[in-house]
Amino acid sequence: MAPNGQREEWGSRIVVVIAAISMAVGTGNIWRFPRVAAEWGGGSFLIAITIALVFWAIPLLMAEFLMGQRSQLGNVGAFRDFMGKKFAWVGAWMALVCIGITFYYAVVAGWSLRYFVYALSGSITPGVEGQAFWDAFIGNPLETIGFHFLAVLIVFFVVYRGIKGGLESILKVLLPSLFVLLIILAIRAVLLPGSVEGLRYLFVPDWPLLISGRVWLEAFTQAAWSTGAGWGLLLVYASYARAKEDVGVNCTIIGFADVLAGFVAAIAVLCTVYAMSPTIELAEEALAAGNIGLTFIYVVELLAETPAAWLVSSLFFLALFLAAISSLIAMIELITTNVMNFGIDRKKAAIYAGIATFLFGIPSALSINFLDNQDWVWGVGLLISGLLTAVAMMKYGVEKARAQLNETSDLHIGAWWTFLIRIIPLMFVFIFGWWVMQSIEWYPDNWWHPFEVFTTGTMIFQWAILFIVCYALNNFFAKNVVAGPMTKKDE
Repeated sequence: MAPNGQREEWGSRIVVVIAAISMAVGTGNIWRFPRVAAEWGGGSFLIAITIALVFWAIPLLMAEFLMGQRSQLGNVGAFRDFMGKKFAWVGAWMALVCIGITFYYAVVAGWSLRYFVYALSGSITPGVEGQAFWDAFIGNPLETIGFHFLAVLIVFFVVYRGIKGGLESILKVLLPSLFVLLIILAIRAVLLPGSVEGLRYLFVPDWPLLISGRVWLEAFTQAAWSTGAGWGLLLVYASYARAKEDVGVNCTIIGFADVLAGFVAAIAVLCTVYAMSPTIELAEEALAAGNIGLTFIYVVELLAETPAAWLVSSLFFLALFLAAISSLIAMIELITTNVMNFGIDRKKAAIYAGIATFLFGIPSALSINFLDNQDWVWGVGLLISGLLTAVAMMKYGVEKARAQLNETSDLHIGAWWTFLIRIIPLMFVFIFGWWVMQSIEWYPDNWWHPFEVFTTGTMIFQWAILFIVCYALNNFFAKNVVAGPMTKKDE
Protein backbone atom coordinates (compact mmCIF):
# COMPACT_ATOMS: atom_id res chain seq x y z
CA MET A 1 0.00 0.00 0.00
CA ALA A 2 1.42 3.34 -0.98
CA PRO A 3 1.58 5.90 1.83
CA ASN A 4 -0.90 8.15 0.04
CA GLY A 5 -3.48 5.36 0.16
CA GLN A 6 -3.50 4.82 -3.62
CA ARG A 7 -2.59 1.20 -4.25
CA GLU A 8 -0.54 0.49 -7.36
CA GLU A 9 -1.82 -2.48 -9.35
CA TRP A 10 -0.87 -4.58 -12.36
CA GLY A 11 -3.06 -3.86 -15.36
CA SER A 12 -4.15 -7.41 -16.21
CA ARG A 13 -3.64 -11.09 -15.47
CA ILE A 14 -1.30 -11.58 -18.41
CA VAL A 15 0.90 -8.76 -17.14
CA VAL A 16 1.12 -10.41 -13.70
CA VAL A 17 2.24 -13.67 -15.32
CA ILE A 18 4.76 -11.88 -17.59
CA ALA A 19 6.21 -9.98 -14.63
CA ALA A 20 6.46 -13.11 -12.51
CA ILE A 21 8.13 -15.15 -15.27
CA SER A 22 10.54 -12.25 -15.84
CA MET A 23 11.35 -12.39 -12.13
CA ALA A 24 12.06 -16.13 -12.28
CA VAL A 25 14.05 -16.26 -15.53
CA GLY A 26 17.55 -15.04 -14.81
CA THR A 27 21.20 -15.78 -15.49
CA GLY A 28 20.85 -19.17 -13.77
CA ASN A 29 18.66 -20.36 -16.63
CA ILE A 30 21.41 -19.61 -19.12
CA TRP A 31 24.62 -20.49 -17.29
CA ARG A 32 23.66 -23.01 -14.56
CA PHE A 33 20.74 -25.02 -15.99
CA PRO A 34 22.63 -26.24 -19.12
CA ARG A 35 25.74 -27.47 -17.33
CA VAL A 36 23.82 -29.09 -14.44
CA ALA A 37 21.44 -30.80 -16.87
CA ALA A 38 24.36 -32.13 -18.92
CA GLU A 39 26.26 -33.32 -15.84
CA TRP A 40 23.34 -35.08 -14.20
CA GLY A 41 21.77 -37.21 -16.85
CA GLY A 42 20.17 -34.85 -19.38
CA GLY A 43 16.68 -36.26 -19.78
CA SER A 44 16.90 -37.83 -16.32
CA PHE A 45 17.57 -34.39 -14.84
CA LEU A 46 14.61 -32.94 -16.74
CA ILE A 47 12.37 -35.59 -15.19
CA ALA A 48 13.78 -34.85 -11.74
CA ILE A 49 13.39 -31.08 -12.02
CA THR A 50 9.80 -31.45 -13.22
CA ILE A 51 9.03 -33.41 -10.06
CA ALA A 52 10.95 -30.84 -7.99
CA LEU A 53 8.73 -28.13 -9.48
CA VAL A 54 5.61 -29.91 -8.29
CA PHE A 55 6.92 -30.90 -4.87
CA TRP A 56 8.87 -27.77 -3.86
CA ALA A 57 8.71 -24.77 -6.17
CA ILE A 58 5.05 -24.47 -7.19
CA PRO A 59 3.59 -25.03 -3.67
CA LEU A 60 5.91 -22.32 -2.29
CA LEU A 61 5.15 -19.97 -5.19
CA MET A 62 1.44 -20.37 -4.40
CA ALA A 63 2.10 -19.63 -0.74
CA GLU A 64 4.09 -16.50 -1.60
CA PHE A 65 1.45 -15.31 -4.05
CA LEU A 66 -1.31 -15.75 -1.47
CA MET A 67 0.67 -13.85 1.16
CA GLY A 68 1.35 -10.91 -1.13
CA GLN A 69 -2.13 -10.80 -2.62
CA ARG A 70 -3.94 -10.94 0.74
CA SER A 71 -1.65 -8.62 2.70
CA GLN A 72 -0.97 -6.13 -0.14
CA LEU A 73 2.36 -5.54 1.59
CA GLY A 74 6.00 -6.47 1.16
CA ASN A 75 7.77 -9.30 2.95
CA VAL A 76 7.91 -7.78 6.45
CA GLY A 77 4.26 -6.77 6.51
CA ALA A 78 3.05 -10.00 4.92
CA PHE A 79 4.74 -12.25 7.48
CA ARG A 80 3.56 -9.98 10.29
CA ASP A 81 -0.04 -10.27 9.11
CA PHE A 82 0.07 -14.01 8.38
CA MET A 83 2.02 -15.16 11.42
CA GLY A 84 1.42 -12.43 14.00
CA LYS A 85 3.35 -9.42 15.22
CA LYS A 86 5.98 -11.53 16.95
CA PHE A 87 7.08 -12.87 13.57
CA ALA A 88 7.68 -9.70 11.58
CA TRP A 89 11.38 -10.57 11.82
CA VAL A 90 10.78 -13.59 9.55
CA GLY A 91 9.72 -11.30 6.70
CA ALA A 92 12.75 -9.12 7.39
CA TRP A 93 14.98 -12.19 7.16
CA MET A 94 13.51 -13.14 3.79
CA ALA A 95 13.83 -9.60 2.46
CA LEU A 96 17.40 -9.15 3.66
CA VAL A 97 18.56 -12.50 2.26
CA CYS A 98 17.23 -11.45 -1.14
CA ILE A 99 18.77 -8.00 -0.73
CA GLY A 100 22.12 -9.65 -0.02
CA ILE A 101 21.78 -11.43 -3.36
CA THR A 102 20.73 -8.19 -5.07
CA PHE A 103 24.01 -6.48 -4.21
CA TYR A 104 26.19 -8.99 -6.07
CA TYR A 105 23.62 -9.91 -8.72
CA ALA A 106 23.74 -6.30 -9.93
CA VAL A 107 27.48 -6.82 -10.49
CA VAL A 108 26.76 -9.92 -12.60
CA ALA A 109 24.25 -7.87 -14.60
CA GLY A 110 27.07 -5.39 -15.19
CA TRP A 111 29.33 -8.19 -16.46
CA SER A 112 26.63 -9.25 -18.91
CA LEU A 113 26.28 -5.68 -20.15
CA ARG A 114 30.04 -5.34 -20.58
CA TYR A 115 30.28 -8.54 -22.62
CA PHE A 116 27.34 -7.46 -24.76
CA VAL A 117 29.27 -4.26 -25.50
CA TYR A 118 32.38 -6.34 -26.24
CA ALA A 119 30.41 -8.49 -28.68
CA LEU A 120 28.68 -5.54 -30.30
CA SER A 121 32.00 -3.76 -30.85
CA GLY A 122 33.43 -6.82 -32.61
CA SER A 123 35.95 -7.69 -29.89
CA ILE A 124 34.93 -11.35 -29.77
CA THR A 125 36.80 -12.62 -32.81
CA PRO A 126 38.43 -15.93 -33.81
CA GLY A 127 41.47 -16.71 -31.70
CA VAL A 128 40.33 -14.67 -28.70
CA GLU A 129 41.67 -16.04 -25.42
CA GLY A 130 38.70 -16.17 -23.07
CA GLN A 131 40.78 -16.31 -19.88
CA ALA A 132 42.95 -13.33 -20.83
CA PHE A 133 39.85 -11.45 -21.95
CA TRP A 134 38.15 -12.13 -18.61
CA ASP A 135 41.25 -11.32 -16.53
CA ALA A 136 41.69 -7.97 -18.27
CA PHE A 137 38.09 -7.01 -17.55
CA ILE A 138 37.77 -8.29 -14.00
CA GLY A 139 41.12 -6.77 -13.06
CA ASN A 140 39.97 -3.27 -14.04
CA PRO A 141 37.97 -1.74 -11.15
CA LEU A 142 36.84 1.19 -13.28
CA GLU A 143 35.11 -1.21 -15.67
CA THR A 144 33.65 -3.61 -13.12
CA ILE A 145 32.29 -0.79 -10.94
CA GLY A 146 31.30 1.30 -13.96
CA PHE A 147 29.18 -1.40 -15.57
CA HIS A 148 27.76 -2.36 -12.19
CA PHE A 149 26.65 1.27 -11.87
CA LEU A 150 25.11 1.27 -15.36
CA ALA A 151 23.12 -1.90 -14.64
CA VAL A 152 21.76 -0.43 -11.40
CA LEU A 153 20.98 2.87 -13.10
CA ILE A 154 18.95 1.17 -15.85
CA VAL A 155 16.89 -0.78 -13.33
CA PHE A 156 16.50 2.23 -11.04
CA PHE A 157 14.74 4.21 -13.76
CA VAL A 158 12.33 1.32 -14.33
CA VAL A 159 11.47 0.91 -10.64
CA TYR A 160 11.33 4.68 -10.06
CA ARG A 161 8.48 5.00 -12.57
CA GLY A 162 6.29 2.56 -10.67
CA ILE A 163 4.29 -0.53 -11.53
CA LYS A 164 2.36 0.68 -14.58
CA GLY A 165 4.70 3.33 -15.92
CA GLY A 166 7.89 1.39 -15.28
CA LEU A 167 7.81 -2.34 -14.59
CA GLU A 168 4.72 -3.20 -16.60
CA SER A 169 5.71 -1.30 -19.73
CA ILE A 170 9.28 -2.64 -19.73
CA LEU A 171 8.61 -6.26 -18.78
CA LYS A 172 5.94 -6.66 -21.49
CA VAL A 173 8.70 -6.03 -24.02
CA LEU A 174 11.65 -7.54 -22.18
CA LEU A 175 10.31 -11.06 -21.57
CA PRO A 176 9.11 -11.80 -25.13
CA SER A 177 12.38 -10.37 -26.44
CA LEU A 178 14.36 -12.68 -24.17
CA PHE A 179 12.45 -15.77 -25.28
CA VAL A 180 12.81 -14.80 -28.96
CA LEU A 181 16.57 -14.40 -28.53
CA LEU A 182 16.88 -17.75 -26.76
CA ILE A 183 14.88 -19.50 -29.48
CA ILE A 184 17.01 -17.90 -32.24
CA LEU A 185 20.20 -18.98 -30.43
CA ALA A 186 18.84 -22.50 -29.92
CA ILE A 187 17.91 -22.88 -33.60
CA ARG A 188 21.29 -21.52 -34.68
CA ALA A 189 23.11 -23.92 -32.33
CA VAL A 190 21.14 -26.95 -33.53
CA LEU A 191 22.15 -26.17 -37.12
CA LEU A 192 25.87 -26.30 -36.26
CA PRO A 193 27.70 -29.44 -37.48
CA GLY A 194 28.23 -31.74 -34.50
CA SER A 195 25.43 -30.28 -32.39
CA VAL A 196 23.78 -33.70 -32.10
CA GLU A 197 26.12 -34.57 -29.25
CA GLY A 198 24.73 -31.67 -27.24
CA LEU A 199 21.18 -32.76 -27.99
CA ARG A 200 22.04 -36.27 -26.86
CA TYR A 201 23.35 -35.01 -23.54
CA LEU A 202 20.19 -32.98 -23.00
CA PHE A 203 17.47 -35.30 -24.28
CA VAL A 204 18.62 -38.86 -23.74
CA PRO A 205 17.97 -39.92 -20.14
CA ASP A 206 20.68 -41.70 -18.21
CA TRP A 207 18.14 -43.88 -16.42
CA PRO A 208 20.41 -45.29 -13.68
CA LEU A 209 21.01 -41.74 -12.47
CA LEU A 210 17.35 -41.48 -11.43
CA ILE A 211 18.20 -43.61 -8.43
CA SER A 212 21.06 -41.28 -7.52
CA GLY A 213 20.26 -38.96 -4.63
CA ARG A 214 22.65 -36.37 -6.04
CA VAL A 215 20.51 -35.93 -9.17
CA TRP A 216 17.44 -35.21 -7.06
CA LEU A 217 19.31 -32.81 -4.80
CA GLU A 218 20.65 -30.92 -7.83
CA ALA A 219 17.16 -30.82 -9.37
CA PHE A 220 15.50 -29.55 -6.19
CA THR A 221 18.26 -26.97 -5.71
CA GLN A 222 17.92 -25.72 -9.29
CA ALA A 223 14.12 -25.54 -8.95
CA ALA A 224 14.41 -23.59 -5.70
CA TRP A 225 16.97 -21.10 -6.98
CA SER A 226 15.73 -20.69 -10.54
CA THR A 227 11.97 -20.30 -10.04
CA GLY A 228 12.32 -17.79 -7.21
CA ALA A 229 10.45 -20.00 -4.74
CA GLY A 230 11.36 -18.72 -1.29
CA TRP A 231 13.04 -15.56 -2.57
CA GLY A 232 10.09 -13.35 -1.60
CA LEU A 233 10.11 -11.72 -5.03
CA LEU A 234 6.79 -13.21 -6.12
CA LEU A 235 5.28 -12.15 -2.79
CA VAL A 236 6.17 -8.54 -3.61
CA TYR A 237 4.84 -8.75 -7.17
CA ALA A 238 1.65 -10.39 -5.89
CA SER A 239 1.09 -7.49 -3.48
CA TYR A 240 0.19 -5.44 -6.57
CA ALA A 241 -2.11 -8.12 -8.01
CA ARG A 242 -5.90 -7.91 -8.13
CA ALA A 243 -7.85 -9.59 -5.33
CA LYS A 244 -9.35 -12.17 -7.70
CA GLU A 245 -6.10 -13.20 -9.39
CA ASP A 246 -5.90 -16.94 -10.19
CA VAL A 247 -3.04 -18.02 -7.95
CA GLY A 248 -3.01 -21.73 -8.84
CA VAL A 249 -2.86 -21.33 -12.61
CA ASN A 250 -0.47 -18.37 -12.46
CA CYS A 251 2.07 -20.15 -10.26
CA THR A 252 1.95 -23.31 -12.34
CA ILE A 253 2.62 -21.27 -15.50
CA ILE A 254 5.47 -19.42 -13.78
CA GLY A 255 7.19 -22.62 -12.66
CA PHE A 256 7.01 -24.43 -15.98
CA ALA A 257 7.85 -21.29 -18.01
CA ASP A 258 11.03 -20.91 -15.99
CA VAL A 259 12.08 -24.51 -16.73
CA LEU A 260 11.16 -23.99 -20.40
CA ALA A 261 13.52 -21.00 -20.53
CA GLY A 262 16.28 -23.13 -19.01
CA PHE A 263 15.54 -25.90 -21.47
CA VAL A 264 15.78 -23.60 -24.53
CA ALA A 265 18.96 -22.04 -23.12
CA ALA A 266 20.38 -25.53 -22.58
CA ILE A 267 19.81 -26.37 -26.26
CA ALA A 268 21.62 -23.17 -27.26
CA VAL A 269 24.54 -23.60 -24.89
CA LEU A 270 25.07 -27.38 -25.05
CA CYS A 271 24.79 -27.60 -28.82
CA THR A 272 27.29 -24.76 -29.19
CA VAL A 273 29.71 -26.27 -26.67
CA TYR A 274 29.68 -29.74 -28.20
CA ALA A 275 29.63 -28.53 -31.81
CA MET A 276 32.51 -26.09 -31.46
CA SER A 277 34.74 -27.99 -29.01
CA PRO A 278 37.47 -30.02 -30.78
CA THR A 279 36.82 -33.03 -28.51
CA ILE A 280 34.12 -34.24 -26.14
CA GLU A 281 36.69 -34.04 -23.33
CA LEU A 282 37.16 -30.30 -23.96
CA ALA A 283 33.39 -29.82 -24.08
CA GLU A 284 33.05 -31.52 -20.70
CA GLU A 285 35.91 -29.38 -19.38
CA ALA A 286 33.98 -26.27 -20.41
CA LEU A 287 30.83 -27.46 -18.66
CA ALA A 288 32.82 -28.24 -15.50
CA ALA A 289 34.26 -24.72 -15.35
CA GLY A 290 31.40 -23.29 -13.27
CA ASN A 291 29.02 -20.47 -14.12
CA ILE A 292 31.66 -17.82 -14.71
CA GLY A 293 34.16 -20.09 -16.46
CA LEU A 294 31.57 -21.54 -18.82
CA THR A 295 29.94 -18.24 -19.75
CA PHE A 296 32.71 -15.67 -19.78
CA ILE A 297 35.66 -17.83 -20.82
CA TYR A 298 34.76 -20.98 -22.75
CA VAL A 299 31.57 -19.75 -24.44
CA VAL A 300 33.39 -16.59 -25.53
CA GLU A 301 36.05 -18.69 -27.28
CA LEU A 302 33.47 -21.00 -28.83
CA LEU A 303 31.20 -18.21 -30.05
CA ALA A 304 34.21 -16.49 -31.60
CA GLU A 305 34.70 -19.51 -33.88
CA THR A 306 31.08 -19.85 -35.01
CA PRO A 307 29.90 -18.53 -38.38
CA ALA A 308 28.60 -14.96 -38.01
CA ALA A 309 30.45 -14.72 -34.70
CA TRP A 310 29.69 -11.01 -34.26
CA LEU A 311 25.94 -11.52 -34.56
CA VAL A 312 25.72 -14.74 -32.54
CA SER A 313 27.88 -13.47 -29.67
CA SER A 314 25.93 -10.19 -29.58
CA LEU A 315 22.62 -12.07 -29.36
CA PHE A 316 23.93 -14.42 -26.67
CA PHE A 317 25.19 -11.70 -24.35
CA LEU A 318 22.15 -9.54 -25.01
CA ALA A 319 20.01 -12.50 -23.89
CA LEU A 320 22.18 -12.93 -20.80
CA PHE A 321 21.88 -9.22 -19.99
CA LEU A 322 18.10 -9.19 -20.45
CA ALA A 323 17.80 -12.25 -18.20
CA ALA A 324 19.92 -10.54 -15.55
CA ILE A 325 18.00 -7.28 -15.78
CA SER A 326 14.58 -8.95 -15.61
CA SER A 327 15.48 -10.55 -12.27
CA LEU A 328 17.31 -7.46 -10.99
CA ILE A 329 14.18 -5.37 -11.58
CA ALA A 330 12.27 -7.70 -9.24
CA MET A 331 15.04 -7.56 -6.64
CA ILE A 332 15.26 -3.77 -6.52
CA GLU A 333 11.45 -3.62 -6.53
CA LEU A 334 11.52 -5.84 -3.43
CA ILE A 335 13.76 -3.34 -1.65
CA THR A 336 11.61 -0.43 -2.83
CA THR A 337 8.30 -1.99 -1.79
CA ASN A 338 9.55 -2.87 1.69
CA VAL A 339 10.89 0.66 2.18
CA MET A 340 7.57 2.09 0.95
CA ASN A 341 5.78 0.02 3.58
CA PHE A 342 7.41 2.23 6.21
CA GLY A 343 5.48 5.21 4.85
CA ILE A 344 8.02 6.47 2.31
CA ASP A 345 6.87 7.38 -1.19
CA ARG A 346 8.01 5.32 -4.19
CA LYS A 347 10.39 7.84 -5.68
CA LYS A 348 12.39 8.23 -2.46
CA ALA A 349 12.25 4.50 -1.78
CA ALA A 350 13.56 3.72 -5.28
CA ILE A 351 16.41 6.21 -4.80
CA TYR A 352 17.36 4.58 -1.50
CA ALA A 353 17.19 1.12 -3.11
CA GLY A 354 19.33 2.18 -6.07
CA ILE A 355 22.00 3.85 -3.93
CA ALA A 356 22.18 0.89 -1.53
CA THR A 357 22.44 -1.63 -4.37
CA PHE A 358 25.26 0.28 -6.00
CA LEU A 359 27.26 1.00 -2.84
CA PHE A 360 26.92 -2.43 -1.25
CA GLY A 361 27.63 -4.09 -4.59
CA ILE A 362 31.05 -2.45 -4.91
CA PRO A 363 32.89 -5.10 -2.79
CA SER A 364 31.61 -7.81 -5.16
CA ALA A 365 32.65 -5.69 -8.14
CA LEU A 366 36.16 -5.50 -6.71
CA SER A 367 36.60 -9.10 -5.55
CA ILE A 368 35.43 -12.37 -7.12
CA ASN A 369 36.08 -14.14 -3.81
CA PHE A 370 33.77 -11.75 -2.01
CA LEU A 371 31.09 -12.24 -4.67
CA ASP A 372 31.46 -16.03 -4.46
CA ASN A 373 31.15 -15.88 -0.69
CA GLN A 374 27.98 -13.81 -0.84
CA ASP A 375 26.52 -16.11 -3.49
CA TRP A 376 27.26 -19.08 -1.24
CA VAL A 377 25.89 -17.58 1.98
CA TRP A 378 22.69 -16.03 0.66
CA GLY A 379 22.08 -18.64 -2.05
CA VAL A 380 21.87 -21.38 0.57
CA GLY A 381 20.04 -18.91 2.81
CA LEU A 382 17.22 -18.93 0.26
CA LEU A 383 16.46 -22.51 1.28
CA ILE A 384 15.84 -21.25 4.82
CA SER A 385 13.50 -18.60 3.41
CA GLY A 386 11.59 -21.33 1.59
CA LEU A 387 11.29 -23.27 4.84
CA LEU A 388 10.03 -20.16 6.66
CA THR A 389 7.38 -19.63 3.97
CA ALA A 390 6.05 -23.16 4.61
CA VAL A 391 6.15 -22.53 8.36
CA ALA A 392 4.16 -19.32 7.83
CA MET A 393 1.47 -21.32 6.02
CA MET A 394 1.32 -23.80 8.89
CA LYS A 395 1.10 -21.00 11.46
CA TYR A 396 -1.65 -19.32 9.46
CA GLY A 397 -3.46 -22.58 8.85
CA VAL A 398 -2.70 -24.69 5.78
CA GLU A 399 -6.33 -25.68 5.18
CA LYS A 400 -7.44 -22.08 5.62
CA ALA A 401 -4.83 -20.97 3.11
CA ARG A 402 -5.88 -23.71 0.67
CA ALA A 403 -9.51 -22.63 0.90
CA GLN A 404 -8.50 -19.05 0.10
CA LEU A 405 -6.41 -20.20 -2.86
CA ASN A 406 -9.42 -22.09 -4.25
CA GLU A 407 -11.64 -19.00 -3.98
CA THR A 408 -10.01 -17.55 -7.09
CA SER A 409 -8.31 -20.51 -8.79
CA ASP A 410 -9.64 -22.34 -11.85
CA LEU A 411 -7.12 -25.05 -11.01
CA HIS A 412 -8.53 -26.92 -8.02
CA ILE A 413 -5.90 -26.98 -5.30
CA GLY A 414 -6.50 -30.22 -3.48
CA ALA A 415 -5.17 -31.85 -0.35
CA TRP A 416 -1.92 -32.50 -2.23
CA TRP A 417 -0.95 -28.86 -1.62
CA THR A 418 -1.58 -29.18 2.10
CA PHE A 419 0.51 -32.36 2.18
CA LEU A 420 3.41 -30.83 0.24
CA ILE A 421 3.54 -27.68 2.38
CA ARG A 422 3.69 -29.86 5.48
CA ILE A 423 6.54 -32.04 4.18
CA ILE A 424 8.66 -29.13 2.90
CA PRO A 425 10.50 -29.02 6.26
CA LEU A 426 11.54 -32.65 5.67
CA MET A 427 12.69 -31.88 2.12
CA PHE A 428 14.57 -28.89 3.49
CA VAL A 429 16.49 -31.11 5.91
CA PHE A 430 17.79 -33.24 3.03
CA ILE A 431 18.61 -30.39 0.63
CA PHE A 432 20.10 -28.06 3.23
CA GLY A 433 21.94 -30.90 4.95
CA TRP A 434 23.52 -31.90 1.65
CA TRP A 435 24.92 -28.43 1.07
CA VAL A 436 26.32 -28.32 4.61
CA MET A 437 27.97 -31.72 4.10
CA GLN A 438 29.40 -30.49 0.81
CA SER A 439 31.02 -27.51 2.46
CA ILE A 440 32.47 -29.67 5.24
CA GLU A 441 34.01 -31.95 2.58
CA TRP A 442 35.52 -28.91 0.86
CA TYR A 443 37.09 -27.68 4.12
CA PRO A 444 37.47 -30.77 6.36
CA ASP A 445 39.96 -29.09 8.69
CA ASN A 446 38.51 -25.61 8.97
CA TRP A 447 34.84 -25.93 7.95
CA TRP A 448 34.04 -23.71 10.94
CA HIS A 449 36.12 -20.77 9.64
CA PRO A 450 33.91 -17.66 9.30
CA PHE A 451 36.13 -15.95 6.73
CA GLU A 452 36.69 -18.67 4.12
CA VAL A 453 34.75 -18.45 0.86
CA PHE A 454 32.61 -21.61 0.94
CA THR A 455 32.68 -22.89 4.53
CA THR A 456 29.78 -23.82 6.78
CA GLY A 457 31.26 -21.41 9.31
CA THR A 458 30.91 -18.37 7.06
CA MET A 459 27.23 -19.18 6.51
CA ILE A 460 26.50 -19.60 10.20
CA PHE A 461 28.44 -16.46 11.09
CA GLN A 462 26.62 -14.20 8.63
CA TRP A 463 23.21 -15.79 9.21
CA ALA A 464 23.63 -15.32 12.97
CA ILE A 465 24.30 -11.61 12.50
CA LEU A 466 21.25 -11.28 10.27
CA PHE A 467 19.02 -13.20 12.70
CA ILE A 468 20.14 -11.13 15.69
CA VAL A 469 19.48 -7.86 13.84
CA CYS A 470 16.07 -8.97 12.53
CA TYR A 471 14.92 -10.41 15.84
CA ALA A 472 16.11 -7.39 17.82
CA LEU A 473 14.18 -5.06 15.51
CA ASN A 474 11.02 -7.18 15.44
CA ASN A 475 8.88 -4.74 17.43
CA PHE A 476 10.05 -1.85 15.28
CA PHE A 477 9.10 -3.74 12.14
CA ALA A 478 5.73 -4.82 13.53
CA LYS A 479 4.73 -1.33 14.64
CA ASN A 480 6.10 0.79 11.80
CA VAL A 481 5.08 -1.14 8.69
CA VAL A 482 1.86 0.39 7.37
CA ALA A 483 -1.42 -1.44 7.88
CA GLY A 484 -2.69 -3.58 5.03
CA PRO A 485 -6.21 -4.95 4.56
CA MET A 486 -5.51 -7.92 6.85
CA THR A 487 -4.23 -5.64 9.62
CA LYS A 488 -7.24 -3.35 9.35
CA LYS A 489 -9.60 -6.33 9.40
CA ASP A 490 -8.04 -7.59 12.63
CA GLU A 491 -8.39 -4.15 14.17
